[in-house]
Amino acid sequence: MIEKKQAYTGVETAVLVGLIQQEHTPEQVTEYLDELAFLAETAGATTIKRFTQRLPRPDSKTFVGKGKLEEIKDYCRGKNVTLVIFDDELTGSQLLNIEKEVGVKIIDRSDLILDIFAARARTAQAKVQVELAQYQYLLPRLKGMWTHLERQGGGIGSRGPGETEIETDRRIVKDKISLLRKRLGEIDKQAFTQRKERGEFIRVALVGYTNVGKSTIMTLLSKSDVFAENKLFATLDTTTRKVVFENTPFLLSDTVGFIRKLPHHLVESFKSTLDEVREADILLHVIDVSHPQYEEQIGVVNKTLQELKAFDKPILSVFNKMDMYIERTFDDWLEDHVKQELLQDLKDKWNHATENNCVFVSAVEKMNIDELKEMMLERIRTQYKIRYPYKTMLY
Repeated sequence: MIEKKQAYTGVETAVLVGLIQQEHTPEQVTEYLDELAFLAETAGATTIKRFTQRLPRPDSKTFVGKGKLEEIKDYCRGKNVTLVIFDDELTGSQLLNIEKEVGVKIIDRSDLILDIFAARARTAQAKVQVELAQYQYLLPRLKGMWTHLERQGGGIGSRGPGETEIETDRRIVKDKISLLRKRLGEIDKQAFTQRKERGEFIRVALVGYTNVGKSTIMTLLSKSDVFAENKLFATLDTTTRKVVFENTPFLLSDTVGFIRKLPHHLVESFKSTLDEVREADILLHVIDVSHPQYEEQIGVVNKTLQELKAFDKPILSVFNKMDMYIERTFDDWLEDHVKQELLQDLKDKWNHATENNCVFVSAVEKMNIDELKEMMLERIRTQYKIRYPYKTMLY
């Protein structure tokens, strides 16, 4: 029978595997594996080795070539590796074939992300969403992953008890998916009613790539304790606080972080959580400007906002971690006026790109937070005037 997956416990020793395909550069794949290593660390695994291979497309049976798989197998045996993580989704048959050959547990990026979500889900809504995504991930992989009984013989007439058992498992999973969708629908109705009751206030939602500092900014702006740590997906459940700037009230929400290659079934399951983004009046797009690939991360977030049909909302880009950007970008010997010129070039570039809808801050160092508040207040009051043109408000 199918059992619900449990989050991994303890520290596992992992190796990472990535393909350099035609559309990728080696530098991009290195960055992808850096992120995969961070995901693995978040889940509780220690990465000790990376394997990459240049292939035009993944091998249909083993994802990587036969020689590379043999290399991975030899390394795992010599180093007592417990886990191999692939940076792309694997089919059920690929998972089974690789696991048989290598002899250790094999997971892919989607499975790893699902595991992190399962460990971090706190509310009933998040737990149901994660469980639904897990079963949706499992369903198309049942045949390849299925090991209850070996199929008898081969060819015509070989459909033995194994075929019956796998169909039973499929039905169990489909019934479970149906039940979870129904339960999630009920929770969504309650959440919609709660959001509707807050409708008189202008709503501001923090969005951005995962681990860019949204929760830290949320804590600063709302003056309340919001969970934040240096791990991916620290926030799963939407947190909403009422905030008042200069007698102007509004609602501020922190939302789940986006990430490249986010599993489609996970996005589908979390659509109700992302309603906070769709229904917001203003978006604060928080960006980790110190990250080497921050521009690519901006692209991932913008693409996700377009998919959510939220890209046409007023967006204020908040370039966070300026203290780390300065530390990582400038040498100590660089003259101050040169640093200032380079910083001004950065600001001019993004002021032009965002039509002056950006601000540069450090949430940890509380740098330019007053400027951020002023820019937010200006936009919030504008939205109130649009919504209530004939009503006297405390602007």
